[in-house]
Parts: sequence; structure tokens; C-alpha cells
Amino acid sequence: MAATAVTSARPLTAKGTLRREEMLWAYAFLAPWIVGLVVFIFGPMLFSLVLSFFNYTLGGEYSFAGLDNWIKAFTKDEFFWGSVGRTALFTAVVVPISVFGALGTAMLLNQGLRLTTFYRTVFFMPHLVPTIAAVYIWVYLLNGQFGIFNEILFQIGYRLTGTGIIGPNYFGDTRWALPGLMAIAIWGQIGGNMMVIFLAGLQGIPQELYEAASIDGAGAWRRFWNVTLPMISPTMFFNSVLACVTVIQSFEVAFVGTRGGPAYSTWLYSLHVYNQTFEYSDMAYGSTLAWIMFIALSVFTYMQFRASRDLVYYAGEGR
Repeated sequence: MAATAVTSARPLTAKGTLRREEMLWAYAFLAPWIVGLVVFIFGPMLFSLVLSFFNYTLGGEYSFAGLDNWIKAFTKDEFFWGSVGRTALFTAVVVPISVFGALGTAMLLNQGLRLTTFYRTVFFMPHLVPTIAAVYIWVYLLNGQFGIFNEILFQIGYRLTGTGIIGPNYFGDTRWALPGLMAIAIWGQIGGNMMVIFLAGLQGIPQELYEAASIDGAGAWRRFWNVTLPMISPTMFFNSVLACVTVIQSFEVAFVGTRGGPAYSTWLYSLHVYNQTFEYSDMAYGSTLAWIMFIALSVFTYMQFRASRDLVYYAGEGR
């Protein structure tokens, strides 16, 4: 009996040793990534949090400030609430149009039409264009003097009424600059990753559901509302969260396209953080603004997850 116990223990010991070796190798391969995460992400984040409670400009001396930077942001910074409002408006317009536009594009590509592969490439191509290059292209297209859009408007008016339509100076007019940036952001979002994710979600819907709905007399709208939307609601939620996080942090379109002008009409929050940190070298106050954005994004994302409990249908969970 003792011999049997010893014999049965040996495989367990060998198995445990093998498991420890596998874990050591796993951590060895993960070590570069873990070191990079700690050194380049968690480390700077922690440092910026500590720095938000100090006064410090680049090349200057550190001095403890307590909550002065946080109080300044909400009560003394004349650009803070304006940038928050413009970013909220920017997000409220761009996110719904981008999400539903990506869904509509994915549904169009899911119809099995001829040249579908070609159309997928065409729709995805804007996502491959670097943001800075895309902004420069759109600034040229929407130029108030020689832009193609205004030239088209002029020709349409001339053909219809004999007098050309004079289009606005999009990025030189406070009324049109922010809508112009919205158009650039929407153009880049609709055909990108969201479209691909929606397409994967649509292809995962069982065709039997559509057949059953058709037998019951449901038309195209009913099938979309009662079959498609519930089945892709997790995908819709995922894309909405990602779109909100991405759009709220939008920086390149405003920085390259307008530099926040004219008259601060496109002064988005991320641009405000950049200017305070790098233009004015106020590293402490810039860190404070960055952490305010991080906290706001975390709270907003948490609220989205809470609200999704009753709106998102998970087939595996039966709800």
C-alpha cells in the first residue's frame, strides 16, 4: 500500500514541477510587456496624479499646491467650461451619426451584392488614411475661396438660377468651424473598425430568425427592430462605448485643422490640455486637466455599463 502511494505521488510532483516551469516561462515572455506597462503607462499616470497637487512649470521648482489646481480648473480657468461644452456637443453629434452610419454601412455590405469585397475596401479606406493627412485634405476641400465643395455649390446655383451660390468659409467662420470638424470625424469613423465589428455581428445572426419573422408577416423594418437590433445590441453597446471614449479625446482634428480657432470656436478639451501642458509648460495644471478627463471618462463609461443592463440582450444569458 505504501509503495502504491509513493508511485501515485510521483506523477503529481512531476506535473506540479511542469506547471511551475510553464508559469515561469509565461512570466518570462510577458516580462517585457509588463515592464513597458509599468514604466511607460502606470508610472507616468501615477506621477501625473502626484504632480496635480503641486505647482510646477517645465524647468522650474516644485512647490506643494494642495487642491489649488483642481479648484482653478472649475472656478478660475476661463477656457475650461467652454472646452467641456464644445467637447460635449462634438461628442453628442459625432457618436450617434458615426455608430448608426457604421451600422447602416455594415448592413449594406451584408446584403451579398456583387463586388462586395471591393465596396468593403472602399468604405474601410478612410480609416487607413492618417488623421493628419485626412484633416489637410478636408481643409483643402472645404476652403472658403477655392475649395471643391464651394465650387460645386456655385455651379449648382449658377445652373439653376443664373447666379452662383457663395458657400461659407468653413474653417474661418465661428458658425461653421466646429461642424466642419464634426464632418471630418464622422468621415473617418463610419467606415473604420466599427463597420467591421458590426459586419461580424450581423453575420452571426441566425437566418432562421429572419425566416420565422417573415413567415409571421414582419416587414423589413419589423425584422430590423425585433431581430437585428436585439441580436446586435452587445455589438452596438461595445461600439458606442469605444466611440464615446475616442471622440471625447479628439485632438488631431482640432489641432491640425483649426488650432482651436477661429475665436476659440473649436477649442476642444484635449486641445486645452495640450496647450496648458506644452504651450504654456504648466505641467502640473495640465496633469490636473488630464486627470479630470480620465475621471469623467471613467464615470461616463460606468454609467453606460449600468444603463446597458436593461438594454443589451445577451443570448448566452437568456436576456
